[in-house]
Amino acid sequence: MSSSSADSGIVVGVDGSPESKAVVAWAAHEAALRGSRLTLVHALTDPSAAAWLDVPLPADYWTEQSAMAKDLLEDVARTAREALPQDRAVAIEQKSVSGSPLAVLVDSSEDAEMVVVGCRGLGGIQRALLGSVSSGLVHHAHCPVAVIHVEDPPTDRAADAPVVVGIDGSPASERAVEIAFDEASRRGVDLIALHTWLESTDDFIGVGWAEVRAQADETLAERLAGWQERYPDVVVRRVVKMDNPARELLELSTSAQLLVVGSHGRGGIAGMVLGSVSSAVVHGARVPVIVARARP
Repeated sequence: MSSSSADSGIVVGVDGSPESKAVVAWAAHEAALRGSRLTLVHALTDPSAAAWLDVPLPADYWTEQSAMAKDLLEDVARTAREALPQDRAVAIEQKSVSGSPLAVLVDSSEDAEMVVVGCRGLGGIQRALLGSVSSGLVHHAHCPVAVIHVEDPPTDRAADAPVVVGIDGSPASERAVEIAFDEASRRGVDLIALHTWLESTDDFIGVGWAEVRAQADETLAERLAGWQERYPDVVVRRVVKMDNPARELLELSTSAQLLVVGSHGRGGIAGMVLGSVSSAVVHGARVPVIVARARP
């Protein structure tokens, strides 16, 4: 999956919060798995851009901010190096860029293999809301986006836990399948491929569920066949259910190390709308989630 045009490799946004170190550690591990560059990006926000601020900035404001950014990036670079396996060396680049965090990371995604960001909840709604940066990225990034839920550190998951991917037959889910096979192969773990839907039972009048399931399982196997040939080392477990897709994906994720979903399902407006299933999974999962955004 690595691309020679993706010069920034794995891009991770850092902001100096304690939570961001867990995000950086995951991104470093991902870069090591791929043999990719790790690019640490910190956004230098201009407070004078706020409509309510009408006070001139001190003459040395940007000098001080740049110095602080340098110290911050050096600190998280140490975190990244400590997270790397001893037998894996990764080139680490540090960047401080003027602009809002979302705009800076969206721009950075244009030549990245993946952008990694933390999931920031907004209070007491059962951790159900994404932060503005992570939410904006899964809607507008130019490459896949990994959202890390730092409330439950991903390092707590067993190294042999499987990767889970949701499949609905859309182009977006095909991209998700590609990413999921690649991730499972690099990690040396099984892949659970879920195909599920929620339809009216009227659609199945006169047809037994066993017959429907057999047909769906055959269809799923056909969709996976080409990828299994490309990744013969990956053991695939197929799961077919007639139920709410998001609920089934979240249930499977409780024993997984990674969840991969498409950016939108059937009928989605590419580049604009995050599909309802993908959105529910990104908000509700407690494991890292990769949203398989594709380049325009």
